[in-house]
Amino acid sequence: MSGHSKWSTIKHKKAALDKKRSKSWSKLAKAITISAKMGGGNIDDNPRLRLAMEKAKADNMPKDTIQKAVLKGTGELDGESYEEVVYEGYGAGGVAIMCMATTDNRNRTSGEIKRIFEKAGGNLGASNCVAFQFSQKGMIVIDAEAVDEDRLMEIALEAGAEDVSSSEAAHEVICSPDSFEVVRKAIEEASLPIQSAELAMIADNTIELDLVTAKKVLRLMEGLEDQDDADAVYSNADIPDDVVAELAKG
Repeated sequence: MSGHSKWSTIKHKKAALDKKRSKSWSKLAKAITISAKMGGGNIDDNPRLRLAMEKAKADNMPKDTIQKAVLKGTGELDGESYEEVVYEGYGAGGVAIMCMATTDNRNRTSGEIKRIFEKAGGNLGASNCVAFQFSQKGMIVIDAEAVDEDRLMEIALEAGAEDVSSSEAAHEVICSPDSFEVVRKAIEEASLPIQSAELAMIADNTIELDLVTAKKVLRLMEGLEDQDDADAVYSNADIPDDVVAELAKG
């Protein structure tokens, strides 16, 4: 009986993992398709496509799936017609929220995003209602144990990075979109393992949250991230370490 119970648990966990992976691959494939559509299928001439393909490879997406996504973007294979949409609004405490999505049905996605905002006590706003509070930046994350902060700062700033911030878990290198590839290459050439590298929307100013408000904002952001068409979710929330510790307790 115990063996059967153990196998049931394994199957349950595997099903959850496969579902999560499939959802992730779907989003990555859409990112590849729209990148190829906008900038062509040659990664040497299309940095955005190269970044999308690298993310897919890091997530163990099969090569043929990646190639099909590229060919759909260049029009060499039939496929859905995707468009990029940015949803903006407010969460609890007046926190600004930006949700970047890729969809083949704007009306469907807009309705779902609106419901997620409302369910979490937020409000979906008009275009550009919060975008002015964010700037696009390159963000590169390195494990904190992989390198000393001073050493990383020397490497990153020399390559053109704007800032390096550190926590117990990781170092975060921020740079302009134009210098993103140069900074990332410098970090790679220093043999430092990169956890993630992406172009992200970084808030110019933040709002510090208490425990109650942080729970509401995180519930909204998690709901948006779980939406099938959502690619990335950003906010100007600042959650203090003591609040993070309380959240970690569940």
